[in-house]
Amino acid sequence: MTNNLPNYLIISSAINADINALIASINPDKIAVLVDENTKLHCLSEVNFNWDLIIEISSGEKEKTLDTCKNIWTELTNAGFTRKSLLINLGGGVIGDMGGFAASTFKRGMAFINIPTTLLSQVDASIGGKLGIDFNGLKNHIGLFQEPNAVIVDPKFLKTLPERELKSGFAEIIKHALICDEDHWKHLLSQPFENLEWNKIIPKSISVKNDIVNQDPREQGIRKILNYGHTIGHAIESFFLNTSTPMLHGEAVALGIILENQLAVESGLFDEKSANQITGYIENIYSFPKDLPSYNDIKNHLMQDKKNDSEGVRFSLLNKIGSCTYDVLIDSEILKKVLK
Repeated sequence: MTNNLPNYLIISSAINADINALIASINPDKIAVLVDENTKLHCLSEVNFNWDLIIEISSGEKEKTLDTCKNIWTELTNAGFTRKSLLINLGGGVIGDMGGFAASTFKRGMAFINIPTTLLSQVDASIGGKLGIDFNGLKNHIGLFQEPNAVIVDPKFLKTLPERELKSGFAEIIKHALICDEDHWKHLLSQPFENLEWNKIIPKSISVKNDIVNQDPREQGIRKILNYGHTIGHAIESFFLNTSTPMLHGEAVALGIILENQLAVESGLFDEKSANQITGYIENIYSFPKDLPSYNDIKNHLMQDKKNDSEGVRFSLLNKIGSCTYDVLIDSEILKKVLK
């Protein structure tokens, strides 16, 4: 796997110089910064540029809605923003997805820059141009493809994260290794989570995803392997979304990886020894709820998955570590057996 980073992405060690150079190149008439209460408190002081408007939203996946977008559009409108303005999204995946969606649809599109502040958003949400919001409890149900003007990744923001958020982002790194890079997986296995060197792992993981996205920007084929762990993971995440104990995205994906590996084993695609190795590794890092959704609850959410067609639910599954296949139609009895 080459160290191939998107042309719009900067891995920065001098974020203020980089952001101000980008602003100068865009030359906007106005600048807004989108934050939540956490990034306003912990991250806004780390950046130094002139802005005209701060838009603050509440943190969490539950805020990734059309109502929140309406509030963003209203603030931009009231402050006189135009198509020549700039929105800087300072935050995790929710801020980047929703801020990018709001910017791309405001007056048919204004410039936006993402500064991802979580591990999840740095290695996953920041690459590939997927933007969107949740709708009626369905994750990422409304959205579009639009690359940002720039993404600035600075690992120093990870110091602001609780360990649970850091582990949530790490699930995407696990995914990238398992679908494409066996050597990277072996590297992850070789040391404890606490000793991982983010400055090396982040560029590697970004490179894996970017290589896949470059081959298939609109997710017509190979890019579907990035959904590994996410089909069941999104269903579980959606189920918990409106409960008193929501799961973080990466936690749900980690559990989705375990369950989808079992689908692959039961279907004869993947060997049980490798699946057990992955399960053991994940269970050593993550804690999962004792009360998981029922088969019917998960199935109801699976029926709304964007990858489905008239034949049923389509999965992206490992056939070996470092290799993934997609558009796999699973026998309904196998699905029922694993999910129960």
